[in-house]
Amino acid sequence: MAELDLKQFIRDVPDFPKPGILFRDITPLLASSEAFRECVRRMAERFRDAGVTAVLAAEARGFIFAAPLALELNARFVPVRKPGKLPFDTHAFHYELEYGTDTLEIHTDAVQASDRVLLVDDLLATGGTILACSELAKNSGAEVVGCAFAIELSFLNGRAKLAPTPCFSVMTYDGED
Repeated sequence: MAELDLKQFIRDVPDFPKPGILFRDITPLLASSEAFRECVRRMAERFRDAGVTAVLAAEARGFIFAAPLALELNARFVPVRKPGKLPFDTHAFHYELEYGTDTLEIHTDAVQASDRVLLVDDLLATGGTILACSELAKNSGAEVVGCAFAIELSFLNGRAKLAPTPCFSVMTYDGED
């Protein structure tokens, strides 16, 4: 049986959110239970033997892939959110963006030093958000065992920011496709 081509479930939207950007829309993938399941399965297969105890993802699209992946790996799901969105005590990490700064927060009891954490997001572009998630996990003493993405825009070199952490992307776009 031929492997399902998941790129056929990604819609290209030119000039979104601004002119010159080609947005890779995951909603057609999410609309297909077969494609969505296969995407999560491929992420899980890559990290099934990594001893993952917690799957950590930033809001909002990262949650879409991280929650079912956590179930598949029999691990906890840990949400990372913007400031003021989590109801309990939090740790914060402030980080630089191309044009300013941002902050992400995690509950203080969400990740322990004994945890083996997998970081998940829908898309790896420049790597800033997932790097902030990595710092939150590491600041809690946890070991980051890898990063998993549905899509990687390899021409933006986000993977380099995450080195030496192993990264896996289900689909990769090099800028030419």
